[in-house]
Amino acid sequence: MKQVDLLMAEDTKRSGVLNLIRANIERYGHHIYVVSGGTTPRFAYTIGASESIGTELILAGAILYMKDDLVNIINELVSQMKELPGRKISEVAGLGSFTFRDVDSSWAGELMLGAADYYQRRHVPALQIVPDKTHWTIDVPDLSVPWSATKEPVWQWLREPWIYPVPENSTATTNLAALRRGRVTEAARWEESEWEIFAGAGPDIPKDEIRVVSIGTLVAADASLLPVLALPVGGGLWRDADSDWHPWKAKRPTTEAQGSA
Repeated sequence: MKQVDLLMAEDTKRSGVLNLIRANIERYGHHIYVVSGGTTPRFAYTIGASESIGTELILAGAILYMKDDLVNIINELVSQMKELPGRKISEVAGLGSFTFRDVDSSWAGELMLGAADYYQRRHVPALQIVPDKTHWTIDVPDLSVPWSATKEPVWQWLREPWIYPVPENSTATTNLAALRRGRVTEAARWEESEWEIFAGAGPDIPKDEIRVVSIGTLVAADASLLPVLALPVGGGLWRDADSDWHPWKAKRPTTEAQGSA
């Protein structure tokens, strides 16, 4: 395709997206932009909410919530803020309580590109939706302070190049315990870019606690997982609360009852 055709296609796509945003704002009062995939954790933000509540809202990370829950949380919080502006904490039935904090321009400039494009300005004021401790996961950053790869390593790929010796699109099927800083005890690599990494025994984990994230999310948060990246396809590692990593072929220690004959 010629370059001029590519540019026209991009313009057509952008025009379609902007029309969808306008239609949702007219119908619902705001549009919710959900961004997922790649090395950066999922995040979602509003466009148009500032017209009714004076600010946009953004929920970054919080992979504990499924996409529908994410949308319900944002919709409910916008509704509550319309009724009671300036509230410091909000409850969403069945999904927890949430507080709010300002979003630094360095984060807004990286995450809220759709809002900046819609409003045609570089910085769009926003508040971060922060889940309570019960619903917190390692991918929830503090957006109130300037972006930092050191302070928020899980989010470093917003600006930094991929640093691990595995494909950049690598993912890990994991569980909520691992995503809450629980000690990972087993890992396996099933495909070139697919791992399973669990805190606890994989077969015993309920399906509703399983999540799929960029492998960078787990490794950036816990450097003890670096050996997992070196696994060959089909290989696995395990460890208990007191041990280092062992290959699956190594026999797990067992305690045998002893007694006199």
